[in-house]
Amino acid sequence: MADSQTTVALNIGSQRIGLAVFETSKNGKLILKGYESESINADPAFEASRDAQVRVAVDDLVKKLKVSKSKVRYAISGQTVFTRFVKLPPLQDDNIEQLVTFEAQQHVPFPINEVVWDYELIEGEGEKEVVIVAIKADALDEINKSVNDSSLATAEVDVAPMALYNAFRATYGAPEESTLIIDVGAKTSNLLYVEGNRFFTRSIAIGGASVTAAIAKEYNISFADAEHQKVTNGLVALGGGHTENLDESVAALAMVIRNALTRLPSEIARTTNYYRSQHGGSAPRKVLLAGGGANLPYTLEFFTEKLNLPVEFFNPLGQVTIGKNVDTELLQREAHTMGELIGLGLRGSGKSTINIDLVPEAVEVSRAADRRKPFLIGAAVLLVSGFAAWAAFQNVAASKAEDRRRTMAETEESLAPFETEIRGLLKKEEALNNVANSYTNIEADHAYWFNLLSELRGAFASDSVWITNMEPVYSYETFSGKSPKTVVKPVVNADFASEQAGNKGSIAQPAKVENNQGGGRRNNRNQPQAAPVGSATAILVKGFWRENAQSQGVVSNLLKKLRGNSEVFNFQTKDDKGKEVTLSDEQLLKISSVGQDGDLGFPFELILPLARPVSVK
Repeated sequence: MADSQTTVALNIGSQRIGLAVFETSKNGKLILKGYESESINADPAFEASRDAQVRVAVDDLVKKLKVSKSKVRYAISGQTVFTRFVKLPPLQDDNIEQLVTFEAQQHVPFPINEVVWDYELIEGEGEKEVVIVAIKADALDEINKSVNDSSLATAEVDVAPMALYNAFRATYGAPEESTLIIDVGAKTSNLLYVEGNRFFTRSIAIGGASVTAAIAKEYNISFADAEHQKVTNGLVALGGGHTENLDESVAALAMVIRNALTRLPSEIARTTNYYRSQHGGSAPRKVLLAGGGANLPYTLEFFTEKLNLPVEFFNPLGQVTIGKNVDTELLQREAHTMGELIGLGLRGSGKSTINIDLVPEAVEVSRAADRRKPFLIGAAVLLVSGFAAWAAFQNVAASKAEDRRRTMAETEESLAPFETEIRGLLKKEEALNNVANSYTNIEADHAYWFNLLSELRGAFASDSVWITNMEPVYSYETFSGKSPKTVVKPVVNADFASEQAGNKGSIAQPAKVENNQGGGRRNNRNQPQAAPVGSATAILVKGFWRENAQSQGVVSNLLKKLRGNSEVFNFQTKDDKGKEVTLSDEQLLKISSVGQDGDLGFPFELILPLARPVSVK
C-alpha cells in the first residue's frame, strides 16, 4: 500500500496501459519511483473483450509495482469523452458556475443527468474561455469498475489530453510561440495546441491501428499478422527516392505505412485552420511528437517533411527525478509515451495547471460519506468539550463556595442550593455525552454498510453469479456441528407488494427495495419506510448462479474472496467447548442446481455473519 506522500498514476490507452509510482520531494519536485507498461490487442474484432483485457493488464501492473489497494489517479482516452471549448460573456465571478452549467446543457450532446462532467477556466487575455469535458455515466462506471476490480481505489479521473497538457507546462513552461503536440495513439491521435497560457485540443480517429488495418487490407492478412509485420519490419517511407536502396518487400510495406499516415497531416492542417479562425490562435512554429504510434522509424522525419516545421520527440521527464530502481533503458525508449502519467503525477503533488476530475457515482458516494464522518465526530467532540468546560467552571465555583462555607459558617445554609444545581448540571453533561456517542455510533454504522456493500461488490464481481436480494438477520447464532439458527426479519413492511427476483421455482422471492441516487439515472418509486428497528448480526444474500466450467463451486469460490481478507464479516465461532472454529460453506450456503425449463440460473442463499452488530433503523 502506497503511503500518503505517494501518487499512483494509471494511463488507460487504446493499446498501451501504463502505471507509474511517484513521490514528492521536500522541495516539491516529482520523483519517479517505478514504471511499467503493458500492451493489449487493439484489433476492432476483439473490442468486446477490451474491458477484460484492460482488467488483466492493470492487475499485472499492480502486482509488478506492488501497489495493491492504493488510491490511483487515472486518465481515460480523449476519444471516449466529449470536449468543447466555449467563450463566456463578461460576468461577475460568482455567476461563473451557473453560466458554465447552462453552457454544458447546451453543448453536451446527451441529457446532462446522464453524464459526468467537469470544467476548467482557461487563463488568457480578453474574454474568458472554459473547457467542458463530459462522458456518459455508464461508460465511466465500466472503466472505473475495471480499475477497481484490480484492487485499486479511485482518487481522481482525468482525461489524457489534459494530463498531457499538465506535463508539457511542467517541462516546457508557457512558450510565447505556438507549439503543437501530436500524440499518436493506437486508435486516435490527440492534437494539443499550446500558446502562452491558453491551449486547444482535438482528437482525430487516425492512429497506429489505422496503419495496421491498411497493412492487413493490402496484403490480405489478419490484424495480428499485420501488427507483427509493422512492428518487426515497418518503417515510414520518405519522399525523394528514400526507398530505392531498401529491400523490395520492405519498401512496399513502407509505402503502405506512408499512405496510411498521410491522412494525419491533412487533418492537422484542417484543425490548425479551425484553431486560428474560431479561437484566434496562431499557426504552430514547433512540433513535439508523442505517443506509442510514433515509434516506427522515420516517423519524425515524415512529419518534418509533411508539416515543413521543426519536429522533435516530446520529453516529459525534463523536470522529473528518476529513482534508482527504475529501468532507465526502458524510459529512454518510452519517455515520449509517458506524458499522461507525468501529468497525473503532478495532480498528486498539487503542481498541475488544469484540474479536471470526472467522478464516478461510486466514488462520489464514498467521498460524501468521508466528508460527513469528521463533521459529525467533530461536532460531537465540540459539544462534549463545551459542556465539560462549562461543568469544570461550575466545579471551580462550587469549590470556592465550599471554602467560603468552611470559613463562614453563617452562610452555609444559603450556599446549599448550589450543590444541588451543580449535580443537576453534571447529570445533564452525562446525558449530552450519551447523545454525542449516539451520533458517532450512527455514523460508524452508516460507514459500515458502505464498506459491506463494497466488499460484496468486489467479491461477487462475476458474470456467472448475480445477487437479487439482501436482508439483515437478527439473533443470529452458530455453533460447531450444527446449522446456524437464524431469525430473519424483512426490511420492508409486511403489506408491501412482493416482486419475484428470479424465474419460476426460485427459492429467492424477496420484497424488492430500490434507492434513487445518481442525478436521475433511475425512476423514483413509492416505497414504505423500513419497519424493523434493532441490531443485525448477519445478512442474508439471495441470488442466482449460472452453470459454467466451475459448476456449483462458482459461488463457493466467490465466498472464498470474502473469507480471505474481510473487515466487515466474521466467519469464526466457538463450539460447545469454547474452542474457536471456522464456519463451513455447508453452514452458510444453501445452493440449488435443479431448475425448470426456461430458467436462466439456479438460486442460492448465503448467510454472512457480521464482524459486529449493526443498527438497522
